[in-house]
Amino acid sequence: MADARWLTEADVVATVDLRAAMAAVRSALELQHAGAARTLEKTAVAWGDGHTLHALGGVVDGLGVVGAKTWAHTAGGAEPLVVLWDEHSGSLLGVIEAFALGQLRTAAVSALAIDALAVSDASVFALIGTGKQAEAQAAAALAARSITTVRVYSPTREHRETFGERLRQSVTGCDVVVCDDILGAVSSADVVTAATRSRHPFLAPEMLTAHALVNALGAITGERAEVDERLVAEASIVVSDSPAAAQSLSSELRAAASIVPLSSVVHDPPTTSGRRIFKAMGLGLADVAVGAEVLRRAAASNTGTPIPPRRKAAPQLFSEVLA
Repeated sequence: MADARWLTEADVVATVDLRAAMAAVRSALELQHAGAARTLEKTAVAWGDGHTLHALGGVVDGLGVVGAKTWAHTAGGAEPLVVLWDEHSGSLLGVIEAFALGQLRTAAVSALAIDALAVSDASVFALIGTGKQAEAQAAAALAARSITTVRVYSPTREHRETFGERLRQSVTGCDVVVCDDILGAVSSADVVTAATRSRHPFLAPEMLTAHALVNALGAITGERAEVDERLVAEASIVVSDSPAAAQSLSSELRAAASIVPLSSVVHDPPTTSGRRIFKAMGLGLADVAVGAEVLRRAAASNTGTPIPPRRKAAPQLFSEVLA
């Protein structure tokens, strides 16, 4: 990986799939549990009418790279990038367009959470929200468990019907059911994933089975909420990929007695019964792990565009002001 590469969205898609991303993230989480990996917690600043600038990243000892992911989220869209450097020399190794990579990372984290926290015979999956993350979240559930029924709900009929039909064309071996309300979707579900922009909690204990796993993905800022505080208070375990970020940024988890790192449950899945909650906040370590795997495979297949060598230059400090 001596030559720095620019890798496009198409390069990422051609290089890794969800299974590869899961393996990379699992390895990073195991190293994090062992104290050999550290994450750069997400930081953000807002401007204008709800625009935000984000950065997060991570270090994995022995992986050969360190990195960060950054993007500006605006009303006009976002173009995230993952930047990777050599862990010893600090030289640039790659810049990766990271929309698809981010979806793979998020799906991989969810799949590992489901694998560690859902009942082993989980077969009914409920998906609340049909936005940009929805298809990847369905794939995560199908990768982690033998799902026979996927239930889909969105408050907009057209959105849920369109998504349900698209999902039917993508998956085999399970039924895709479009539901007219949230209760119809989550009732008797083994795994419930919420990926919405809701400002009011809509998942309560009485709606769910006694063994349900809830993946709460959408509310990563204080003004948003998907999970009722009673559900959090009653949960047998509350897990997050980033407990520190969850404690500081998520209003949903104020009732949690404690928040367990995802790395701990991936290493040693809990045996206690009862409802479980996984709160995804975004893990920079996972972005770096997937990015490093993309870069490794791209180098092996000579994929990507070489980035010209960087040449240091001294700044103009004492010259006349340039016109």
